[in-house]
Amino acid sequence: MKCAIYIRVSTDHDEQKTSLKHQREQAIQYVNSQGWDVYEFYEDIQSGTTGKRKELQRLISDAKLKKFEVILTKEFSRLARSVSLAYQIKEIAQNNRIHIITMDGVVNTYENGNTGHMFGIYTSMYEMEAQNTSNRVKGYRKAVAQKGIFKGSIPPLGYKAIKGKLYLRDDFTPDLVKRIFNDYILGKGFDHIARDLTVEGIPTPGQISGRRNAGENWQGSAIRKILENPHYTGDLVQGRSTTQDVTSKMRNYADPKDYIIKKNTHEPIISHKDFEAVQLLIASKRKKRPYQEKHLFTNTAFCADCGRGMHYRANSKGYMCGNYVKLGSSKCSDHLVREAELKSAILQDILSLTEKLRNEKVLKELESRFKKQKVKEERKIKGLESEIEKYKKRKKRALDDYYDGNTTKEEYNDYVNDTNREIEELLLKKQQLQSSIHTKDDTLAFTDLKKKLEEFMDMKELTPGILHRLIERIEIKADGSPRIYYRFSAPSAYSLILSIDTQHSTCVVCGNMSTG
Repeated sequence: MKCAIYIRVSTDHDEQKTSLKHQREQAIQYVNSQGWDVYEFYEDIQSGTTGKRKELQRLISDAKLKKFEVILTKEFSRLARSVSLAYQIKEIAQNNRIHIITMDGVVNTYENGNTGHMFGIYTSMYEMEAQNTSNRVKGYRKAVAQKGIFKGSIPPLGYKAIKGKLYLRDDFTPDLVKRIFNDYILGKGFDHIARDLTVEGIPTPGQISGRRNAGENWQGSAIRKILENPHYTGDLVQGRSTTQDVTSKMRNYADPKDYIIKKNTHEPIISHKDFEAVQLLIASKRKKRPYQEKHLFTNTAFCADCGRGMHYRANSKGYMCGNYVKLGSSKCSDHLVREAELKSAILQDILSLTEKLRNEKVLKELESRFKKQKVKEERKIKGLESEIEKYKKRKKRALDDYYDGNTTKEEYNDYVNDTNREIEELLLKKQQLQSSIHTKDDTLAFTDLKKKLEEFMDMKELTPGILHRLIERIEIKADGSPRIYYRFSAPSAYSLILSIDTQHSTCVVCGNMSTG
């Protein structure tokens, strides 16, 4: 069996690195004692109880793809210390027939099934322990803030933090902050300022602070965060928000009278007068801003080139690439489609598909092609199964050679890894073929589609209900023409429908039917 090993420590301090190494060695010994293969190590150097840990998220994604049969970790609290996350992982493991084993012996679904009622008891204990730790940390941070010590992990743009005190950076960033405030006072909006900075190639706050995976484009939200940060006046204003609890991403925002304020703790970049003027300006714009109507294709239409959502522009009565709207022509072109034209194209496409399925001759041809395709796919699956068995036998011979001393451990591991990759590719191909075979009566797929489309045969208008029931995504190409991805449950059957019509094509990524 393939075993995924999850290891986590809270920090990258030397003693924690030793723990990381020790956990890895323990896991290898356990896997070897069971005669399993190590699929992969997933290692996080991150505290916290939510699902923000990147390696844990990768583990969960791989589990959903059934890339391994066992998850092994030192203790269950390494995986999850909140009840909700623990049960999420447990459900994912059960649904994909994956066992969870902890080396402390508390959880072992391989030998003891689902571990019964004890699972909930243990996870509740872990969550309580995490909440107590969180409360202690909050208390410490409040005490530090009351002493006038900066307690943030990343100082505001324009400053550096040394032993809890803010100092001006000796670079362009203090002047950049002044420019942002000045531009806003002169009438530029959040997105306008962000677009200007992006076009000029000015590094983003994430890039300046050295954050991993920092974005290269300025966002209006980042500009607003800078404009609303009172630290620029030379005062420390802390305790503005805290997390609700260890299991929630929501934050509680304190009343301004409860902020922890220490005056004149560092050199200001912005005067109190200018800062207050900006806050009043932000508030006035918020009051004047009209209700933003959610247009029909919002969150459904996307740019075919950059993937960004399309933004409705009232002056054009249509949708334009979001990257172009926010960042200009340096990031994408002005993909534009009129809303009325897009509605018309979709209505015509739905009617065309419905008419096609009403033609008995076409329906019989589709059924015939479907049966032939099904036979071909079943033959391919048998061929893949034969190849998989060959690789498994080779793996067993390699293991015998290793135990007999004919190959080294490194050679054995390299061979096993290469062979496992070959097997995984074959298994993935097999899985894709199996998912494309419709196990019910061949005519049901087409009958189901026909009924679904005929519900809308007499429609005169494309409503949000119809749009979201039938369509998954619309991509707008550079010339304004749409590529439509339908929400159909049997992609293999529908792809045959498309093969008859040269105006349609099938999405090679998701298998859904697309047109355009």
